[in-house]
Amino acid sequence: MERISELGEFLRTRRARLAPAEAGLPDYGGKRRVPGLRREELAQLAGISVGYYTRLEQGAGANVSDEVLAALARVLRLDDTERSHLHGLAHPDRAAARSGECVERLRPSVRNMIEALGGVPAVVLGRFLDILAWNRAGHALLAGYLPFEAPDEPAGGRPNVVRMIFLDARYRALYPDLDSKLRDAVGGLRLLTGQWPDEPGRYELIAELTRESAEFATLWADHSVRTCATHTREYRHPAVGPLVLTGETLMLPDDAGQRMVIYHAAPGSPSADALRLLTATAGAGVSVP
Repeated sequence: MERISELGEFLRTRRARLAPAEAGLPDYGGKRRVPGLRREELAQLAGISVGYYTRLEQGAGANVSDEVLAALARVLRLDDTERSHLHGLAHPDRAAARSGECVERLRPSVRNMIEALGGVPAVVLGRFLDILAWNRAGHALLAGYLPFEAPDEPAGGRPNVVRMIFLDARYRALYPDLDSKLRDAVGGLRLLTGQWPDEPGRYELIAELTRESAEFATLWADHSVRTCATHTREYRHPAVGPLVLTGETLMLPDDAGQRMVIYHAAPGSPSADALRLLTATAGAGVSVP
């Protein structure tokens, strides 16, 4: 039932953001009681009955067809990420295969791989963005103030990048454009809830963040989804100063939902020099603040 409720909330928020004029409807200059499209307007444009669409928003519409979803996505002008999220919410049985494990485990060969990267910062993230492992360079870049062994504590002790960006002041200080990072974090987490609806611990994480962070609660209520497979960001590192780095995300096909993120700077740039200094310090075992 909670899954259908999420579908209804997503449809409501997408409907509210679309002005009638954007959908080709006259607005007659009058005041509207609701923002965006009315239910009956969306239903008409999508070619379905108002009653059926209303049931979708109210949580009584199971087994919605792909054709109806396609029509709704067209009218609501959803992008590819939002379309994927809509289908995941409507058809949880088609979501990514479940792992069946309460605690995510890292294959030793994956750990060996990121350690072999040496001075290239790398981290491995779990299905809901727990840090499962990092190499020395990745640790120094993102959270050198934490124990290097922190990801080896699966029983509630693993760092989680969404929790950190909302609740950890030192991690937040790493990002000069904090607003963009917050929105990416929430949008990415929202997307993952559609891909992994039954993952243990997801409700606890979302409840904790909603309770502890007004910023998170506001952004979560917007139901925006984002994918950040490749991202270029500014960083303000306490040890080496400003950096501009690109993160490349590589999915691990044999480890459902796990991904590796590798960070690099443009060759010959000041950021490349600063990153080289940071990783050399980390490789020498010098403590990074």
